[in-house]
Amino acid sequence: MTATEPILEIKNLSMVFGGLRAIDDVSLHINPGEICALIGPNGAGKTTIFNCITGVYAPTEGSVAIRRGDRPIEEIQGLKPYAVNRKGLARTFQNIRLFGNMTVLENVMIGRHNALKAGIFKAIIRDKATREEEQRVLDDSHEILKKMNLDAFVNESARNLPYGAQRRLEIARALATDPFLLLLDEPVAGMNPHETKELEETINLIRDQEKVTILLIEHDMSLVMNVSERIYVLDYGRLIAEGTPERIKGDPEVIRAYLGE
Repeated sequence: MTATEPILEIKNLSMVFGGLRAIDDVSLHINPGEICALIGPNGAGKTTIFNCITGVYAPTEGSVAIRRGDRPIEEIQGLKPYAVNRKGLARTFQNIRLFGNMTVLENVMIGRHNALKAGIFKAIIRDKATREEEQRVLDDSHEILKKMNLDAFVNESARNLPYGAQRRLEIARALATDPFLLLLDEPVAGMNPHETKELEETINLIRDQEKVTILLIEHDMSLVMNVSERIYVLDYGRLIAEGTPERIKGDPEVIRAYLGE
């Protein structure tokens, strides 16, 4: 794969609910190693696009295709969410979806389930290979928590974490599935400025150290402008602008979409 070949290509994507066209003929691409943002007013269709990418919805029209490493391009629209995840895409949600009664470590270990090769029989008899595999999952989970600055909370119940740490834990669990593309849906929603700054640093770390490409939805324009190399702008389900943060800041259509005429 050359550096110019996108790892995610969406072509002519549309999503219709009854008589409502929530997404209308949207095409976009994400290049390897980028941090890209998808922005727009409330109800513009941003999360609907995430849902089409990750298998929550099967789009009415259009295609969603991925490239991972040297593998050929592959269309994934219509696959179930677990199948999309196994292809190397992971996501977080607007509303935190942790297992609150489980520990921080257990939440991340659940994310590693796609890496397990042992079947039910081996899990029961717990042979040497299965025990070694379980130890690798444990070690990998501890390492992810350390990188996400959550190792101090390892045995804490997830619901007892501070809000910003819960957000980071959800990202840690997504990273545990070993994605090449991470989709973050409003990752700093509800955070204070200190927590937002911490997560900004985390997003850059994930891209730079873990070599994971990132597509994010966010209303915090300061974060978007600080971390994004390119930005796509939606309004009423249609793509109205695409470009660098500098270009987007001065785009008249973007200003109208956010501020009105």
